[in-house]
Formats: sequence, structure tokens, C-alpha cells
Amino acid sequence: MKIALIGYGKMGKIIEQIAIDRGHEIVLKIDISNQNELTVENLKKADVAIEFTIPSSAIANYKLCFEAGIPVVSGTTGWLENKEQVLADMEAKNGTFFYASNFSLGVNLFFALNKKLAQLMTGREGYDVSMVEVHHTQKLDAPSGTAITLAEELIENYPEKTSWTMEHPQSPEQMHIGALREGTVPGIHRIKYESDVDYITIEHSAKSRHGFALGAVLAAEYSFGKKGLLTMNDLLNL
Repeated sequence: MKIALIGYGKMGKIIEQIAIDRGHEIVLKIDISNQNELTVENLKKADVAIEFTIPSSAIANYKLCFEAGIPVVSGTTGWLENKEQVLADMEAKNGTFFYASNFSLGVNLFFALNKKLAQLMTGREGYDVSMVEVHHTQKLDAPSGTAITLAEELIENYPEKTSWTMEHPQSPEQMHIGALREGTVPGIHRIKYESDVDYITIEHSAKSRHGFALGAVLAAEYSFGKKGLLTMNDLLNL
């Protein structure tokens, strides 16, 4: 495939290498120095776009891809309050939008494990659940998009919790999420069910950015020739 990279930072460079290793061609690379080249005309040269930028520019980037008629893989987090607008733009152009809060294959299996454990813990007296996520100091949003996905899916499967908060919980129905920013940590997500006598913990810890980058390239491959909203559940058949 011919791939457009919108965002050419650390993640973009890893994606580029993985894509080339898998036989793809990078036909457009956009970073802060050449944003004027991000046009519908240039995007039409690509079969698919992979977007890893910042929340403030992501929405406009997605719209350009829809106008160019190419699928876009969304790797940016922190823009979900505008999700309905993005999906409306996609539908208006009969576009293709692959969204994941995290492209790591392991994390998406962790999502499934989180839902299953929440179902098993439902109705078990004496346990309370909380979450901690740790990322590098350059990550701008908190909690992470992955933590939000974990929290929302836990709440859907665990009636004891109805909402989440980063502050001190105001009621037993609120789940606390702690967000730490330390060094160069690629990403750790830990969910803990604790009682007076024991605790159960599940955790996913990324060793590097490569897992996320590989997932983004696989998502780009999967998006080619498809329409509508796509997710990692589609890709992994979960």
C-alpha cells in the first residue's frame, strides 16, 4: 500500500520502518515543519493515512482524509469529546475511520480480560476496584485513552461502579483512576480488586512503542477497501 504518515515523531518513525519492512511505501510524511503539505490533493496519492499527532489538530486531519476519500487510522488520543462530530464527518463522505484507544495487540487482549474479570467479580462482597496508569512525561492527556476504555468497559460489566474519577471518590459507585507521568515509560495499566484479606491484580506493561506501531500498520492494512467505523475488535475478531 501507499501510506501517508500524519505526524512524524517518535511513533511515526517506528511506524515508517515497520511499514517499509512489510512491503509498503510511505508517500507523504507530515510533521510540524511541513504542515502546508497536508492537503486533500497530496492525501489522494495514498491508499491509507495513519495519524499520530495531538488532540488539537487531529479532528481537522481526519476530515481532510475523509475529503480525500482514503481510510484514516487514528492513533491520537484526547479528542473523544468530539467523537460524534468525527463520525458525522466520516458518514457524510462515506469514509473509513479506524479508531483504537490503543493499537497494541496485547492491550486489546487485556481489554477482553478486563471485561471477563469484571463479570467474575460482580456481586463479590468486600472488594473494591481501582486503576493506575503510568506513562512517559511527554504524554499530554490524563488519564490515558486506554485507561478510559478500560474504565468504561469495566463499568459496563461491573454494576458496583457507575462512573470513574481522578479525584477522591465521592461515593462507593465511583472508581478511582490514578495517572502518573514518569520518565520514558511506554505505558503501564493496572487494575486492582482489593478486600480486607487479599487482592487480585491484572496488569499490562508495554516494553516499547513497537507494539503500538505494529498494531497501527496492521490496522492500516485491514482498513484498505473497507468503509465505516473499524476497531481492534474487528481486526482481532474479538
